[in-house]
Formats: sequence, C-alpha cells, structure tokens
Amino acid sequence: MINFRENPIGVFDSGIGGLTVFKELIKILPRENIIYFGDTARVPYGTKSEKTIRDYSIQNAKFLLSKNVKAIVIACNTSSAIALEEIQSITNLPVVGVIKPGSIAAVNSTKNKRIAVIGTTATISSKSYEKEIKCLDSSIEVYGKACPLFVPIVEEGWANHKIAYLAAEEYLSELKKHSIDTLVLGCTHYPLLRNTIQKVIGENVQLIDSGIETAQVVKKILEENDFLNRSELKPDYKFYVSDLPLQFKKVGEMFLERSIENLIKIDI
Repeated sequence: MINFRENPIGVFDSGIGGLTVFKELIKILPRENIIYFGDTARVPYGTKSEKTIRDYSIQNAKFLLSKNVKAIVIACNTSSAIALEEIQSITNLPVVGVIKPGSIAAVNSTKNKRIAVIGTTATISSKSYEKEIKCLDSSIEVYGKACPLFVPIVEEGWANHKIAYLAAEEYLSELKKHSIDTLVLGCTHYPLLRNTIQKVIGENVQLIDSGIETAQVVKKILEENDFLNRSELKPDYKFYVSDLPLQFKKVGEMFLERSIENLIKIDI
C-alpha cells in the first residue's frame, strides 16, 4: 500500500500558465510527485462568467481528487479569486490559491505603498488582490488593470514576440502614471512575459510572481501536516490537458527547460 505522503500534489490551471507554479514546486519540493492539469480546451477563464469559472474549477478539483492527491494547488488567479472557498468546502485536504501568497509578497515589497495588479478581466473585476492587500495594510494604494490578451499570447507561444511587447505597452502605459514601485503578475501566465513586462514598466518596479510565494506556502503546509514525501525514489510527474497536447508540450518544454513526459489528453 502506498504511503499517503507519497501521494501526489495536484495542480490545476486554465492552461499552460500554471507551469510557473509547477516549476517553483519542483524546485523547493524535489521529492514530491505532482499531477498537473491544464484545461486547454476552455482557456482563457478570465473572460468567462463567475458561474462558469466556478463550475470549471470544481470539475478540475474533482478530477485531481479522483487521482488521490494529498493537496490541491489552484495555479490560476481567476479560479483562486472566484472558486477557492467552494473547492475548500468539498475536501478536507489542503487547498492553496495564489492570491493571498502574492498579496503578502507585494505588501512586503512596496516602499512607497503604491502597488499595481495586472490580471484577467475576472480577477481584476473581483478585486481579490485589492481586498487582500488592503486587509494587510489599508494605507496602500492599489491599481488594477485587466490584460486579457496576455493569456492567448502566452498560449500561442508568443511570449517574446513583438506582439507581446505592443500589448504590454498598451496595457501598462496608464499604470506608469501612478508611480508604482511594485507590480503583481496576477495571472500565472504572466511570468512567461516577465522580460517584456519588466522592459515596458521599468527596471525600478519590482515584479511579484505569486507562483514563487505559493510554492513556499505549499511547502509550509506539507511540513505542518507531516505530509512531506520522504521516498528516495525519483519523483513522478504526470500532465493532463483537455485539448491541444502537442501545443502544450511544445510551449511547456520551452518554459520548463525539461521534457514533458506522461502527457495525457482527457475529456473533463
């Protein structure tokens, strides 16, 4: 019988962006088995209704639960903003979203108390980051900006294309007027655009990648619950997508700088 500690961590995202969280998890938790699900058939989530986002997110979580995961990481800001509490209510396992860890990092980073958040339309409309940041420090000014084209640009594999640069210039120009010193990449796809975003927003602005912070939170929770995998065996990584496996593999391998094996297309 498999020891529960050897059960995988389950990670889901609307598409390929959650690999930014996956990459951080394998860095700081090198023994853990991980199952990743990218809902590539229904990406992007950020332009959809709250009900649809909630329904999709719960379906994704239930899929991971069917694989006997020991924890769920919602590697999608839109799902974290809309469906975190509902997913927590259907399982006793730890469920970690990306918004709270990213908000804490942003508050710790800012010197002039002027923070901008970029994300999908749904994430920005929910004001999830603004509420979380204000809860931590009510004196901070928070400026939100929806950047809906960034997700399809990343999914297309155009993160370093001139199209990405032009979109970033269009979206970020108004944020530059607010003298921000911290910018939260409020979508897990956005770290793949990090170089482009940094170039446009300016080197003096600190970029916050919630994936890094989320991986730290997951490690802490596993330690506190005595869930850490102690096996000396090579970790097992499995990838599931709901569509376009070849595109996922191509862009995913480029970003992870490692081959993606065990990739399976499913009907969710």
